[in-house]
This record gives sequence, structure tokens and C-alpha cells, in this order.
Amino acid sequence: MPDDHRRRHGFSTRMSHAGRAGVRIHGFVNPAVHRGSTVLFPDAASRMAAASKRYEQHMTYGTQGGPTHYALEDVIAEIEGGTRCTIVGTGLAAVAVPLLAYLKAGDHCLMPDSVYGPARNLATGLMQGWGIETTFYDPCVDEAGMRALIRPNTKVVYTESPGSHTFEVQDIPAIARAAHAAGAKVMMDNTWGIHTFQPFAHGVDVSIQALTKYVGGHSDILLGSVTVNSEEDHLAVRSAASAMGHYASPDDCWLALRGVRTMAVRLKTQAAAALEIAAWLEQQPQIQKVLHPALPSHPQHALFKRDFTGACSLFGIVLDARYSHEDMLRFVDGLSLFGIGASWGGYESLAIPTTGFITRSANTGDFGGQTVRIHIGLEDVADLKADLAQGLHALG
Repeated sequence: MPDDHRRRHGFSTRMSHAGRAGVRIHGFVNPAVHRGSTVLFPDAASRMAAASKRYEQHMTYGTQGGPTHYALEDVIAEIEGGTRCTIVGTGLAAVAVPLLAYLKAGDHCLMPDSVYGPARNLATGLMQGWGIETTFYDPCVDEAGMRALIRPNTKVVYTESPGSHTFEVQDIPAIARAAHAAGAKVMMDNTWGIHTFQPFAHGVDVSIQALTKYVGGHSDILLGSVTVNSEEDHLAVRSAASAMGHYASPDDCWLALRGVRTMAVRLKTQAAAALEIAAWLEQQPQIQKVLHPALPSHPQHALFKRDFTGACSLFGIVLDARYSHEDMLRFVDGLSLFGIGASWGGYESLAIPTTGFITRSANTGDFGGQTVRIHIGLEDVADLKADLAQGLHALG
């Protein structure tokens, strides 16, 4: 299906058809799993010529991917609105690869104070050890504030919007204008905004996804993606991933391809359920505030409405100030339908304490009460409300 024709179709249609051979074929609906390490060539000259195509969708060796990887790359590039995609083994690998592709000793990186914890650990650990300095900035910074933070050696401005624990929405176009004026690359962890935020239309150069979440959809794979919109950025990312030996299992790629076929309906259903539950939680006396960008009460709701076409099923709650840390743990432990575990985007609901698990260094993130992150799965909304009501009632 030609790209210009396909992009006129709705998201569900595109997710049903992208990365496939088409419907007018003789063969199975789904592409096969291609596993392999050694790639054979018809002659020595062909193998030598293939070296110049190692960063293309051309088989040269197993670590450079095969047809199963290429199909998933095409689907994710379609979702993100980019041109080229690199698949790696985890979401954290998708964070690390572009950072290390663009940064070297003596460079400076800017990261939001609300950044995903392992990304912060990478910046304050390996990157610092390699002579790369990182400054953590207020995620709600405006364009003038970002300009003031950028130094002559700032090469990367990293963003994550909303923050995956505290849900601050960043003004990505304003940040991108300031960064690009100084010659810095803009990276974004766009996992929360998959499909609903088009990164390249808002000034992002490199978009990061944890495909473990909604693309997989069943909490049984680990994958990440790095999508770009230019050949220059593709070469930088792909060559860095290759140099560091990053690779993704073709079996996980196949499961992600299967998951993405139903992602549109899952995401829509879960997002609607999450917003209904978030609005209901706002009315409960035990709750001080709900951290959901799609609620009018959210501090950056106007930015959300401007830049996003929808939400996902992950949000936070802040308990009333009268409740202690032990009360918060008792609330989480008392839920019977919500699992207690990392990640999100699967079919199951989750609740994890976030107070005490968040590191901040730029004087941000004080919400005046104990915080819990909630992920809404595919259970009946009435059952989830009843379970939450029971847990809140136990708080008194």
C-alpha cells in the first residue's frame, strides 16, 4: 500500500496493515519469524557489496536484523510519524543508544528532573564516568528558561512528556526551538504518548519507545525502539546500536507485531477507562489530587490539549496530607485487582507506591502527600472502582 494512500486511513486500519505483505497475496496473514546469525551470499562480491548496506533493511549478519525486525521497524516508524526506526532489546537500551550516539567526553546534556529513573542512573553513572555532564532541569521550563540552561557544549536536550511517575507535561515545541537554535539535538521518551503525540511534528529529532508497554500489550516481552526522521540521525543511531552490539530477539519482535494489531482498540479502551476512573478518584475525600494530563485540573492541561490527541491508561494519585507512608503502603497492599509491579501498558491493572522511589535534584516533585502510580488494564471499570473504593475506605 503506498505511503500517501495509507496515511489517509485511520490508525486502526494502519495498524492492521502496516508491516505486512498486503491482502492480495497467497500466503499466511502474518509474517513469519526469521531467526538466524549467519547470512549466506551467492558469491564473494555480493558479500563485499553488502557491507555498505549494513544500516539498511538488508541482511548482512544476524545482529543487523532480518525480515521480522524490518517489519516491526516499519510499523513503529508508521506510529511515530518518522522515516527510520531501530529496534533494540529493551526500553532502557532505547534510551541509552541515542544518548551515547550523540554525546562524548566534555559534552553537556540536559534532562528533565522528572525523567525515568534508569535514565537518570545512566546519566549520573556511566555517562558521568565517561566525562559527560548532565544537568537536571525543571520539566515545566519555558523557552526562555531552556535558553538560559543551554551551554556552548550542550549537545542533547532530553525530554519525557509526561513524566512517567509524576506526569508533568513539557512544552516540547518551545524546548525544541531553544535547543535547535543552539545546535543541540532533542530526544524524547514518547512511551506515554504513543500514537497520541507525534514527536517530529513538534520538533523532536529522536523519539524513544518502550515497546514492552502498549505495543507488546501482554507483559511478556522486552523491546525498545529509536525512531528518527532524517538519514543523518538514522546513521548516528543505527551505527551506535551496531557498535554496542544491541540486538532484539526476533521472537519478541514477532510478538510485538502481533500485539500492535490490537493496540488501537486496547489503547482506546484502556485510556477511556483510566480517564473515567481518574475523574472518579478526584471526587474521593481521601485523594488530594489526581495527576492525569487529560483532566482539566492538571496544571499543564492546556499544553496537553494543544499537543496530544488523546491519553493512555497511566496516571498518578496524591493522597490527602493526613495519610502517612505506612497508610499509603496499606492502601496499595489492600487492593485485590491491581498487581504491584513495574512497567505498564499491558492488559492488567497495576498500582505501585512512588513516594520514596523518585529522585529529584532540581527542587521539583513535591506534591504535598503520598503518591501512587496507577495503570488501568482491561478489567471492568466498575470492578476496578469497587476495588479502589475498598482500599480508600480502609484508610478512614
